[in-house]
Amino acid sequence: MARRQQPTARQMRLGLELRKLREAAGLKAREAAALLGADSVQMSQIESGISGVSEARIRRLAAHYSCANEELVAALVGMATDRTSGWWEEYRGDLPTQFLDLSELEHHARCRRDVDFLHVPGLLQTEEYSRALFSYVNPEFPEDEVERWVEHRMRRKVIIERADPVAYEAVIHEGALRIRVGDRSAARRQLARVLDMSEISHVSVRVIPFDVDGFGGAGSVMVYAGSVVPELDTVVRDGPNGPVFIDAEAQLNRYRTLFRRVEAVSLDPERSRDFIHGLTKEL
Repeated sequence: MARRQQPTARQMRLGLELRKLREAAGLKAREAAALLGADSVQMSQIESGISGVSEARIRRLAAHYSCANEELVAALVGMATDRTSGWWEEYRGDLPTQFLDLSELEHHARCRRDVDFLHVPGLLQTEEYSRALFSYVNPEFPEDEVERWVEHRMRRKVIIERADPVAYEAVIHEGALRIRVGDRSAARRQLARVLDMSEISHVSVRVIPFDVDGFGGAGSVMVYAGSVVPELDTVVRDGPNGPVFIDAEAQLNRYRTLFRRVEAVSLDPERSRDFIHGLTKEL
């Protein structure tokens, strides 16, 4: 297969998972390469996402690695054979690659969980909230560039609006709901948007009030994207240069635990809606 100049995060994740399986089997790259009639350089390119890999080769490697996790193997085959050219490709060259990788990750996710303490999560934002946020954080952006970012963020909502939506849960701190990114009327419309979305059957919104005792989890801001198998789940954190993708099992387990802890101190969805209604009346 042709070499890729810039593999996506999804393509690199496929290669990484194949390398994990090889290492778990205690094999060297050259040994696995020999099985495919390739050399160690070609194997390195497959495991780094630079080169694609066929279904037959994945299944041959999995059998040789004695991988009994058939669901994982099927998921890896799906990653390798998917030829989706998603809507996010329209923004290639305009937006940093990591943000396109995030859109692709969301597209293939089975569930999505957000935890936020400073801002309303992107999937729940109104256009004017998003526009005010991008304009403030990037004051050097010309207006047309800001609009491109806003448009991209609005289109990401397709995952919870399409015919086969992703199950979505957001845990939002009261502080994020109170901070006025725009003016008072914009804040009111943003809260209304959150309320509207919280009424959808596959969307759950939970609020952590200021008056929760013993809460020290404000550093656990994250996006958790659940895959078809837990081994392929991904956590996304904000980094200085954009989204950072986390996939190590030990770290995934840590963030799963963090999510359960913040969820445990949050109000249930019904009480959260009542709480947001109360905030709306204050505006």
